[in-house]
Amino acid sequence: MQSFSKIILGIDPGTVVMGYGLIGIQQQKLHLIEMDVLKLAKHKDIYLRLQLIHEKVKEIIEHHHPTDFAIEAPFFGKNVQSMLKLGRAQGVAIATAMSSGLSVTEYSPKKVKQSVTGNGNADKEQVWQMLQQHLQFKAKPKYFDATDALSVALCHHFQTSKPLLKGLGKVKNWEDFVKQNPARVKKK
Repeated sequence: MQSFSKIILGIDPGTVVMGYGLIGIQQQKLHLIEMDVLKLAKHKDIYLRLQLIHEKVKEIIEHHHPTDFAIEAPFFGKNVQSMLKLGRAQGVAIATAMSSGLSVTEYSPKKVKQSVTGNGNADKEQVWQMLQQHLQFKAKPKYFDATDALSVALCHHFQTSKPLLKGLGKVKNWEDFVKQNPARVKKK
């Protein structure tokens, strides 16, 4: 088993299908640890579904020992009952993470897509293709809920590590940036 400086667990909450994905960071290189789904549709009792979400998130945390926990915020839909169910699933996952000592970060679906693809309106296929490039894997998942969760983890990495800004030093404004990086400035 590899030793990672950071392991990020991303969750795409749901009461029918919950996606989860884990990435590890080792010497600033990203590694796919696991991505999968918890299928809950066969269970009619909503409270049993919530219990299964709790048990699965706890199992993942105990097995992989993530350092960070990120979850997708529910989007605002027109169906109030669906929103309530989704909010419960999210709440159970958050409570499980917090009771395991993890702090929680929440990202909107638009923020996740923008972080991973550069386009806040990207479709699931585009997100999956960018994940393949960032994490070097080929398999197409059976459920996009798994890649959605993985994209939440990757978004969290981008938001907390600022990989594009590493090595720039403290920059107050564009003038300061130009002074610190003369080789990066093209003159006409």
